[in-house]
Amino acid sequence: MTGVEVHKAVDAAAALSDEGLIALRRDIHRHPELAGGEARTAALVADRLRAAGLAVDTGVGGHGVVTVVDGLLDGAGSGPTLLYRADMDAVADDERYVSDFASQVPGAAHLCGHDLHTAIGVGVAETLARLRDRLAGRVVVVFQPAEETLEGAQAMIDDGVLDRYPAREAYALHCAPLPVGVITAMPGAGHPGQDTCHFELAGPGAADAGRRLLQQVAELTTVTRPGSAEDFAALLSALQTPDGPLARFVFADSRLNADADPVTADVWLRAWPESRHPELREQLRQLAAGAGATVTFPGPPFPAMVCSPAHTEAAAAYLRDDPSVDTVMTMHAAWPFSGEDFGLFLHRAPGAMFWLGVADPGAGVNGIPHAPDFAADERAIGIGVRAMAGLLLHRLHAA
Repeated sequence: MTGVEVHKAVDAAAALSDEGLIALRRDIHRHPELAGGEARTAALVADRLRAAGLAVDTGVGGHGVVTVVDGLLDGAGSGPTLLYRADMDAVADDERYVSDFASQVPGAAHLCGHDLHTAIGVGVAETLARLRDRLAGRVVVVFQPAEETLEGAQAMIDDGVLDRYPAREAYALHCAPLPVGVITAMPGAGHPGQDTCHFELAGPGAADAGRRLLQQVAELTTVTRPGSAEDFAALLSALQTPDGPLARFVFADSRLNADADPVTADVWLRAWPESRHPELREQLRQLAAGAGATVTFPGPPFPAMVCSPAHTEAAAAYLRDDPSVDTVMTMHAAWPFSGEDFGLFLHRAPGAMFWLGVADPGAGVNGIPHAPDFAADERAIGIGVRAMAGLLLHRLHAA
């Protein structure tokens, strides 16, 4: 199929889902479920997929849902398998953005856009199901629980999802505070991994020593969260600069429990490239020794999510010709402030995650993941469905 043929076919098939996907997103948004508790969301997804005539596996790695869209094209049975992932869980926080579909669950809200990711995943599956006669292979659509705790991808992998469906390539989308119509590719970049350490301090003055210790840990940080539009513009420029200021970075979060006996402190450290973690661990050991603290590392650092340069560039070339996408930006550095366990899928099947612009600043819709006033322009749902369904259809025909 030519690119034009793919775009026309996908647009016509996706249009049948548009209105229903917005309703689905709003339903999920009203009833957010935290990591590991996505039972209602999973049931909604499974019902929609079954209504589209798709077979569904549920309870995969917790509340994970998996469906396979098999092609009907001659030779499709021996064709490649591609994977598309959408995450389902909400953030443990309260929502400030006012809407008629705001969270009805205290302490839980879809502030990271996983409700949009889920709706887009359903739309991708429905669209491809309508195009089975053009699929030269199959697409496995995975709805993952527990991304916020970096547990869900591994749980689904441990449950055998990639053994049952060995994928040639894997793809995903994530909401981003960029204008609607923008998609961002990250060849060789993505999201940093995360290391965790635990300090204990005892004796008189332990609380003050702990505060001083965490101040020293904070001084390892080389990048700060943007606090204004100007800061974000500068960060965006740095992300787009090859070998620029974010080619190497450290970002540290910490928490002190000064009332405990002994006093405890926990640190979460993100770094790029991830090969820096051994040197950073040594620095933390030295800081602990200077403070008279003990330090332990619960396990190895969680791995970074790194998008395959070749697969990302090939996908970006397709997306630049997609009429549903206004602009394809390229980021040459990793987003410093969050991890992403989709990287575990990419360790088994090369591919890419893309950022999907969901912001409309003129309407007060900021699209900033994990902000209490996170809001998204729902036009992005249709764009995401068309872009990803088209990309998957295109990649099934790639050599």
